[in-house]
Amino acid sequence: MLPAGQPKFRRRKADRPDEIVAAALEIFSEKGFAAARLDDIALRAGVSKGAIYLYFATKEDIFRAVVEQAVAPNLTGLRAMAPQVETFADLARFFARNVVRTLADSPIGGVVKMVIAEARNFPEIARIWHDRLVMPALGAMTMAIAAGQARGELRPGDPRQYAISLISPMLVGVIWRETFTPIGAEPFDLPALAEQHVETLLRGMALEPSQ
Repeated sequence: MLPAGQPKFRRRKADRPDEIVAAALEIFSEKGFAAARLDDIALRAGVSKGAIYLYFATKEDIFRAVVEQAVAPNLTGLRAMAPQVETFADLARFFARNVVRTLADSPIGGVVKMVIAEARNFPEIARIWHDRLVMPALGAMTMAIAAGQARGELRPGDPRQYAISLISPMLVGVIWRETFTPIGAEPFDLPALAEQHVETLLRGMALEPSQ
């Protein structure tokens, strides 16, 4: 194994963009966007700083690659499953088990906090996050809720607002973990929080047969 920080010249050049993206995900999560330096990303990836410029022109380009390659694929299952589920409850439980567990077990939560904290100074990272992640996920959940209403499973109401109601506690849990847990606050079990919230919300959204 090569020592940390030593350029991985023995690896194929085709591997290097993936290594850079994986390193950038960790660095963005740890340091934020403004404080993340290309030198840090290069060291973590085991490549030279010059090698980064062979693949990415700017730090924004690296962030876009992180979103496309390291974050967006985690939503693929949700978007693919949404049109196929027989009940909305199945989709909501899938979301709680899989998508939220990804947030709990990866550096993505730190990037979520970074986008929220630095969007005012770096609107482009907020735009990338919104357009590539937020809107597709929110749109898929909104359509699934509307379909559940059409099938007579769910109460009437704005499907988009229901979707936000489903997602919001998980987002708060991630922010809590990234902001307050490091200073000693009692942590939340994110998957348990998601599952409990989904079951509570489903009971409130469900339309009884008599109705």
